[in-house]
Amino acid sequence: MSYPNPPRMPKNGRSVILIAGVIIALLILVFNVAVTVKAGEAGVLFRPFSGGVDVNRTYDEGFHIIAPWNNMITYEVRQQEVLETMAVLSSNGLEITVDVSIWYQPEYQDLPKLHKEKGQNYLDRIVKPSMRSATRSVIGRYTPEEIYSTKRDAIQKEIFEETARLLDNEYVQVNAVLVRDITLPSSIKQAIENKLTQEQASLEYEFRLEREQKEAERIRIQAEGKAEANKILNASLTENILKEKGIQATLELASSPNSKVVVIGNSDGLPIILNDK
Repeated sequence: MSYPNPPRMPKNGRSVILIAGVIIALLILVFNVAVTVKAGEAGVLFRPFSGGVDVNRTYDEGFHIIAPWNNMITYEVRQQEVLETMAVLSSNGLEITVDVSIWYQPEYQDLPKLHKEKGQNYLDRIVKPSMRSATRSVIGRYTPEEIYSTKRDAIQKEIFEETARLLDNEYVQVNAVLVRDITLPSSIKQAIENKLTQEQASLEYEFRLEREQKEAERIRIQAEGKAEANKILNASLTENILKEKGIQATLELASSPNSKVVVIGNSDGLPIILNDK
């Protein structure tokens, strides 16, 4: 029994399939070798067959062609922020709640080393632990009163310096550490506020007392000056000088156009001037 031969595909049909296969292969190849690094990011190249992480180059944002068997890992290299709320102990053992945030970013040139040694989870591996350790260390040096009232700026500066020191040589740049909020137990907070109010009232009283003492001293010095001036004046005025001054004044009055009566021969030798009315 003979079977009919199956129909053959036209040559043009086979050509279409071949072209389609080539196009699909090319698309797969292109998508495996073409990598785009987005804005604000940088790339690290991993070569599984030739040494692993390429530690000599950080890839800029933009379009890159890589071998299809290699892999490009991207990192955000812009400044980032993480906020932590922690319970820490003051110098006297009191528990205090602190909200601290850190501004950080990976060091661009050392991004391949960061990827190789720390990995993409470097935030949880090194950044957060360093900030927590620095915060606990610094807060533990101060009393609740200092933390609440006078030392907040100093605490913030010390936490930044301590965190930056811990992250030195870890391929992460610390730009700032901000103490957002410090929460004390309500009873301690009220006690501190009462003490500050009393201190303010005491300072105000001391200011008023000092001002009054200075005013009394000014009046005393002024009185002493007047007394000394009168003493000098009395010592310099003799009876003849007083008579001369009186005669001079009488002559000046007598020469004025106002009507008057001048009587000579007063008991002290000075004239008497009477109004003729």
